[in-house]
Amino acid sequence: MRTIKVSVVTPGGPVLEEEVEMVSTKAKTGELGILAGHIPMVAPLDIGAVRLKTGNHTEWVAVSGGFVEVNGQEVTILAQSAERAENIDIARAKQAKARAEKRLTDRQAAIDAHRAEMALKRALNRLDIAEHQR
Repeated sequence: MRTIKVSVVTPGGPVLEEEVEMVSTKAKTGELGILAGHIPMVAPLDIGAVRLKTGNHTEWVAVSGGFVEVNGQEVTILAQSAERAENIDIARAKQAKARAEKRLTDRQAAIDAHRAEMALKRALNRLDIAEHQR
């Protein structure tokens, strides 16, 4: 099977650069599957997983929004934040989840509910992806 070059880049620098057979990710409009020769496109990403498949091996990367750009032989993911599954600090993700849940259930506090919901969604995404690596 033909391969496609994938780069995942954040404001902090590159996270990943590999040749894979297929890229799957979650755009704002739905799930995308990208193979070599895919039509050029740009799409906004949702908080979710980027799955990079080569043969029977799948690598997982957690992304927190951003954009995916495809130009046929290359996929560039510009993400606000991204972590490879093996680099996710599970204890830190669990703490972030607990903080976000507490903010959402504490009706007395003056919070930004949308911000707390996004923090919870990011933490749950990181925990889910870390589970796939095990």
